[in-house]
Amino acid sequence: LFILSPTGEVLIERHFRGVTPRSVCDHFWERASASLNHHCGISDTSSALASNSPLPLYDTLPPIMEITIDHPVDGGIDRPHGSQHQHIYLFSVLRDGLSYLAACPGEISPLLVIEFLHRVADIFVDYFGSPADESAMKENFSTVYQLLEEMVDHGWPLTTEPNALQAVIRPPDVMGKLLSVVTGVSDTNVRSPSGTLTNIPWRRAGVKHLPNEIYLDIIEEIDAVVDLVGNVISFDVAGSIAVQSKLSGIPDLLLTFKDPSVIDDCSFHPCVRYARYENDQVVSFVPPDGNFTLMRYRVKSSALHMGFTPPIICTPMIRYGGGGANGVNRNADDEFKGSIDVKLMARSISTLYNMESRKGSVAIEDVTVVIPFGKFVKTATLSVNVGSVLYDEAGKVAKWTIGNLDEKMRPQLTGTLKLDETLKKPEMNSPLSIAWKIPLASLSGLSVGGLSVTGERYKPYKGVRNIARS
Repeated sequence: LFILSPTGEVLIERHFRGVTPRSVCDHFWERASASLNHHCGISDTSSALASNSPLPLYDTLPPIMEITIDHPVDGGIDRPHGSQHQHIYLFSVLRDGLSYLAACPGEISPLLVIEFLHRVADIFVDYFGSPADESAMKENFSTVYQLLEEMVDHGWPLTTEPNALQAVIRPPDVMGKLLSVVTGVSDTNVRSPSGTLTNIPWRRAGVKHLPNEIYLDIIEEIDAVVDLVGNVISFDVAGSIAVQSKLSGIPDLLLTFKDPSVIDDCSFHPCVRYARYENDQVVSFVPPDGNFTLMRYRVKSSALHMGFTPPIICTPMIRYGGGGANGVNRNADDEFKGSIDVKLMARSISTLYNMESRKGSVAIEDVTVVIPFGKFVKTATLSVNVGSVLYDEAGKVAKWTIGNLDEKMRPQLTGTLKLDETLKKPEMNSPLSIAWKIPLASLSGLSVGGLSVTGERYKPYKGVRNIARS
C-alpha cells in the first residue's frame, strides 16, 4: 500500500506480502500526470478548488490498472542473476489530494480493494480531522503506520471500524503533542487493553452519554444532464442515511419508512440485520457510537415517473473569436479573444418534495458553478455580481461560489477570454457543473415512519431531516 502526495512523492509505504518495488508508483504517476482531472489538471488539489466544496470533480484516471514490471530473480549458483516479468493490478483512489494505491500481484475483487482504500481514508479523517492531507500524514507519521498494522493482516482487511481502532490506538490530541515536544519522547498512542470485551466489533463497551440523542439525515443526490435550453436529458438519484449516534449502553434500534418501495439496490453498514430488512422492509440495528453511514440506496425509476425539474435555471453563453463553438465574432482583430456570460435563476416550480410546510420561496444553499476551459484559453478575466469567482490558471477552471439563492436574485458571471494563437479551438464547449443543496426537501419523497429504541431504559431525543442536493 502506497500513499502519494499531490506532487507524486511517496509519503507512506507498507508491504504486507513480500516487497513491491516503488517503480509501480512511477508507472501510476506517469499516467496520473497525463490525466485531465488528476493532480496536473482539474482536481481537488488545485488552488481554486481547495475549499470544501459539495461538488466533486471526477477523476478521469481509471481506478484499476494492470502494469508489468521487471522483478529481479536470483538464479542460484549455476544460473546468473536475471529478471522476470510480473503483472501487478494497481488500485487507486484520490482523497484530499492524496493518491491511495494498493498493489495486488493476483486477481481480487476490485470493489473490495477500492472500498478498503476509501475506508482507510475515512479512518484518517476520523483521527486527524478533515482534510487528511499531506501535512496530516507527516504530522502523524507513527499513528498512520499503527493504524495500518491494525487494519490489515497479511494483506487482508481486518479491523476497519473506528470504535474498535480507537479502543486500541488513541487518536492524537494537543496534550500528547505538547508532551512529546517538551519531553522529546514520541507518544506511541497505543492503549493498554481495558479488560472490557464486547461481541459487537463496531461498538465499544461501556459507552455513556448525557444526554442521549440520535440524529438521522436522509441525503439524496441527483446526477443530471441538462441541455442549453433547460431540458433534462438524463438523471439518476442515489441516497444515503447518515447517522450521528450518542446513545449509552447497547441500544437496539428499529427504523421504519413510510414508503420503502422507492428504495432499490441498497447496501448497509455491518450493524444492520440484513435478513430482517429482506423480510419486513425495516432496518434493525445496534448503532456504532458516533458518526456513520447507515445505508446507501438508489431510487427506483418508477418512483420518479414525474421526471425531474431542476430548481435552478442556468443560461451559459461562451463565444470564441473567429467562429467558435457558440458564435462568430465579426471583428477580425478579435480573432484570439472570447467572452463568457453565465446567468442563473431559481425556478419557482420544481419536482422536489417539501418535507415540511414552509411559507415563502424555498432558499437554495451552497450553490456553486464550476466552468472548465480548454487549454487553448491563455487567461480569463471574470467578474460576478453575486458571490465570488476564482480562476485557476494551471487547471484552466473557474469556480463561482454563489452561496444562498432565492427567486429574487439574478446572479450573473461575465468575462473576457484570451486565446492561445498556437492551439486549435474545440468544436464544442466543456459542460458546466452546478452544485446546490436544499434542506428539508426530498427527490423521492422517502420519509421516516418511526424510530424505536429498545434494550435501554432511557428515552433519547430523536431528530430526522431530509436534504436534497446535486
